Order: sequence, then structure tokens, then C-alpha cells
Amino acid sequence: MLATLIAAVFVVLWSTGFVVARAITPFADPNLFLLARFGGTALLFALAAVLARAAWPTGRDLGKHLLAGALLQGVYLGAGYWAVAQGLSAGVMALLGALQPLLTAAVAVPLFGERLSRRGWAGMGLGLAGVVLVLQPKLSAAAPHASHVAHGNAPSWLVVAVSILAIGAITAGTLFQKTSLARADIRSASAVQNFGAAAVAAVLALALGEHRWVASPTLWGSLAWGIVMLSGISVTLLVWMVRRGDAARATALMFLAPPLAAIEGYIGFGETLLTVQIAGFVVALLGVLLARS
Repeated sequence: MLATLIAAVFVVLWSTGFVVARAITPFADPNLFLLARFGGTALLFALAAVLARAAWPTGRDLGKHLLAGALLQGVYLGAGYWAVAQGLSAGVMALLGALQPLLTAAVAVPLFGERLSRRGWAGMGLGLAGVVLVLQPKLSAAAPHASHVAHGNAPSWLVVAVSILAIGAITAGTLFQKTSLARADIRSASAVQNFGAAAVAAVLALALGEHRWVASPTLWGSLAWGIVMLSGISVTLLVWMVRRGDAARATALMFLAPPLAAIEGYIGFGETLLTVQIAGFVVALLGVLLARS
């Protein structure tokens, strides 16, 4: 029962990342926002670790935690945001993100000896199919511009390569959590890993010359949500689930993020919610239930 509740809370919170990304667009450059978000979460967990007198990672483990956080959040979100800013369809980026559970399963099975039955693989396939249905309207809208993947200064091949790098990064960052890093106190580990993510965001913000920050209730509210709910609770729940179970089963929940984001977009921004998207949500849900059974 507790595991089911944790899974439900995780996927609902994780899905709101799409909403936050849209909400902050008029007010802040993405990596500058991510720097504030990761830095705030790092300080929050550092305070919790200090108050609890938790042990901190040291030596080589410290470097591993920094790298894991850099991959799991910093590179994944930084590269993904950059690719979208260069003209890659948000729908295409979300579809690429839906490949992450499959990639995680493909690596975790031989690397950690995880077992995924035929039913589990079938569930993964259903989950991906559900995501495709949910994103179908966006993908169709982007189709007329398919020959112009990048509208920014970067060449198309680089935009595609960076978007694939983003998916590889979150996969590696997720699998890192099942190594010796799992022995660390989750509070101090989260503090260090968020510092690692913040370092990546800082480098990207400086490299891209990002400086736009228009203070507004929406921006501050989004930042608070990002610090506490996204990088704080959501990512920590993902790490907790991966540490204590199969990485493949944990990441299968991500198939539900795009469908939930579509519903949240309908409620929060008045976006269209078509029948095919509702059907996609049902298919993705069935896939996740099958993959986790």
C-alpha cells in the first residue's frame, strides 16, 4: 500500500515539471531558473542533513554523488531545455523522454541482474504506445516543420544529438543510484547531488549568456514548487524507489508523466484535450500496471 502511494505521489509530482517549464518561460531563462531550483533544494537538504547529523559522502563517493546529480537533473534538464529552445518540438522531446524507461530496463537487466518478464516488456511497449497517443496532436502539429528541426543557431544534427544526450544522462543518473551510492544517507546524498546539478546549470547559464529574471508571483511560486516538490520530493522518491527496488519498474512510472501533463495543461492553461489523448492515458496506465506487476 505504501509503495503504491509513493509511486502515485512521485508520478503526479514528476508530471508537473512540464507545467513548470511552460509557466516560467515568459519570466526566466531556463538554466538560470534551474540553477536557483537546484541550489535551493541543495540548501534545503543540507539543512536537513545537518540537523539530523547525517553522515556525508566523502572521497570518491563525494565525486560520484556530484556526477550522479549532474546527470540525473543538471544535464538532463539543461540539455533538454536547450534543445527545445533551439526549435526541437516539445512533443518530440517528451517522446524521447518516454524512451528512458525502456533504456533503463535494457541496461539494468544485464548490469544489475534485474529480471523483466515478457509481461513487463509488453507493459513497457504499451506505456510507450500510450505516450505516442497522448503526444500525437503535438507531433502532427510539428510535422509540417519536420525539415527544420532547429530554428536557433545550432545545426539540426547537434540539437538531435543533445536531446539524445539528455535521455542518456537521466538514464545513467538513475542507474547510478543502485551502485554504492545507495548506502549514503538520502538527505546528505540529495544535498550533494543537487549541488552537482546546480553546477551544471551554472555552467550552462554562463555559457549561454542567460540573465533574464522577471520577478513575478508565477515565477516565485514555480521556483518554490520546483525546489520543494520537484527536485525535493519527486526526485528523492525516484531515488528511494530505485534504491529499494528494480530500476526498470520504478522508471516505468514515467510513462504516465506526459499523459498527466496533458491533463494538467488542460486544467491550468486551457490546452486542448482530445479523445485520442484520453485513450493514450488509459493505454499508458495499463502499460505501467503491467510493467510493474
